[in-house]
Amino acid sequence: QQMNRSSQSASTANKQNDIPDAQITKVVKIHLVGGEEENIMDRIKIAEKKKEKPSDAEDSASCKRKSENNIKLAVKKTKLKLNIGNQSLPTPLSHISLKTIMDIEMKFVYTDEEDIPFEFADPVEPTSTQAGSSGWEEGNALSTADDFALPQVDRELQRTLQAASTYYRQNNHAAAVEQLSAAQELCSKGVAIEHPFKTYPEDISSIASFIETKLVICYLKLKKPDEALNHSHRSIILNPAYFRNHLRQAAAFRSLERFSEAARSAMIADHIYWLTGGTEQHTSKLIKQYWQAMHEEAMVREVSFSVMYTPIVTKDKADKTQLLKDMFAKRHPGYVEHIYTEPHGFHILPQTTEAPPLPSKQYSLTLGFRNKYIGKILERWSNKKLPIFSERKAPFCPPTEEETKAYWENTGGKIMPIMDFVRSTKLTDAHCACSRGMEKLHHADLLGRMQRVEEQSQVINQALAELATLPYLQDIGKKDARLLQSLMADAVDTLEGRRDKGRVWNEIQKV
Repeated sequence: QQMNRSSQSASTANKQNDIPDAQITKVVKIHLVGGEEENIMDRIKIAEKKKEKPSDAEDSASCKRKSENNIKLAVKKTKLKLNIGNQSLPTPLSHISLKTIMDIEMKFVYTDEEDIPFEFADPVEPTSTQAGSSGWEEGNALSTADDFALPQVDRELQRTLQAASTYYRQNNHAAAVEQLSAAQELCSKGVAIEHPFKTYPEDISSIASFIETKLVICYLKLKKPDEALNHSHRSIILNPAYFRNHLRQAAAFRSLERFSEAARSAMIADHIYWLTGGTEQHTSKLIKQYWQAMHEEAMVREVSFSVMYTPIVTKDKADKTQLLKDMFAKRHPGYVEHIYTEPHGFHILPQTTEAPPLPSKQYSLTLGFRNKYIGKILERWSNKKLPIFSERKAPFCPPTEEETKAYWENTGGKIMPIMDFVRSTKLTDAHCACSRGMEKLHHADLLGRMQRVEEQSQVINQALAELATLPYLQDIGKKDARLLQSLMADAVDTLEGRRDKGRVWNEIQKV
């Protein structure tokens, strides 16, 4: 599979740029698990040369033609979806190995930190002691580099967390979950800080988020990714300014093979890392590598649509839609039932994203579909003021459960994965600041009408995590801030079972 993906990248380059065969050998390489590089085309040519007869010029020419035909066959086996502009060779997939992905997760997801990462106070980078810790010995919190004394964790809560740490070190993850659940209950009763009136609400949220992250780790170890995902959402809601929370969410998505959403979580993790004071280029490089692996996996697995990223090199407002459609049709002839360029927001790619303060290169995204109906529906949704696609045949007439199920099977369930993919390279949305959260709330609304309660709860938590992170991704005006607060209040009300038809989400759906 790795060889086929690499070969296709050379085929695309050869067809579009008329690259001589001699240059193909410089383009087509795969990265093996051991870190070596193997040149596929050189192997093919060497094998063919062994069959040539030097004394017979005609046979030599025949073998050469066969070699060229074999090369063409080798590079046509798979379709490379990532095309970065038309000014250089398409970038081949990097084939980031599973071992590399797991190493990154062990470094950032399964790290057993000693100290609770208090929001706005604790340094972003773990100390050498933290990196080598094998448990969650909570002890007394130390001071930061600025000698700012962190609040003291309640002693009963400390003992509970230490018991969870002991079970975790014994690989008894089920018992660790029980202790962590008990710690959660203590927090809900107000037992978190020894002197609660001398601390900040953010510190209590950070403690609760810390417990949620440990539950994520335990449930991933127990091979229960759905439970891990729920707790990862809650850890972000409580503490969106901690980049590891977003990476743990990405790991849960990866375990569920939801690669587009894993890619977005990793993209946000890298942004949060720099935003909150991260300075290590190597850390950012590993996070980007994880983001790239998830994004490429999402592209390789997708069969209903294909994509083309084009560099935005000018601010010219001239309409280049038709030019992009023609370029896309030449590169992806199997996905021309409906082609359109995504209109809102600029996309960034992990391979080209620079570390701050350098600005990231920006790309436009063109999508092509095998199904014309799905493509048109998605384009119509993209041009709406608010990201809500309506299945109502008549205004103010809610569909029946049967109609909702039919709509989900034929339309909604096919569009949501595409929307997730579009968001995997788009940090912000100029169209509507709260659009991502609203997409998920609409998704949850459909699940609720189909009586899929557990899935609905998970998606609402995901919407809350998106909305809680939003102020760290872009500046928000007063109007968007009011909408953000209203949407979060609606989501919490829904989770708690309150059904007030006058809430802002219901009003948005009516409009």
